[in-house]
Amino acid sequence: MLVDGYDFEAYKSAGFGRFDEQDKDVAKEASKNMGAPDLGGFSSWMNYFSSVMKVSPLPKDMKFGDIPEGVLRLGGTFVISGDDVVYRWSDRLPGDHPDIQEVLNIAEDASEKKTGFLSSLESMFSNVSL
Repeated sequence: MLVDGYDFEAYKSAGFGRFDEQDKDVAKEASKNMGAPDLGGFSSWMNYFSSVMKVSPLPKDMKFGDIPEGVLRLGGTFVISGDDVVYRWSDRLPGDHPDIQEVLNIAEDASEKKTGFLSSLESMFSNVSL
C-alpha cells in the first residue's frame, strides 16, 4: 500500500492519471464490465458514503465546492519481484481493477523465479562456502 502526500508526486511518478484526464473511449470500454456493488439497500449506501468521506484524502485548506485532487486520482496495481516490475496495471476509472486471479498467478510465478539484484548476488556467491 502506498500513501502519497497531497502533491501526489508518487502517483504521478508511477504514471497514474486523473479520472478527468481519461480518454472518453477508454473510459467507456472500462465501464462495460463495471456495475454498482450490491451494498444491501439505502441504509448501507448511506453508511458507504459516510465511510468514504472519512477516508477520502481531503486537504485541510479545501474550500466548499472544490473537488479534492485525491478523489480525481486513479491508482493501480504492481507486482514487484526483486528490482523488477513484473506486472503493472493502471486503473482507467474509479473502481476499475485487474483480474485478481491473474495478478495472484503472476505474483506466485514471480515468487518461484529469482530475479533482479538479489538473484545476481545469490549467483555471484553461490560457490562460496562458509
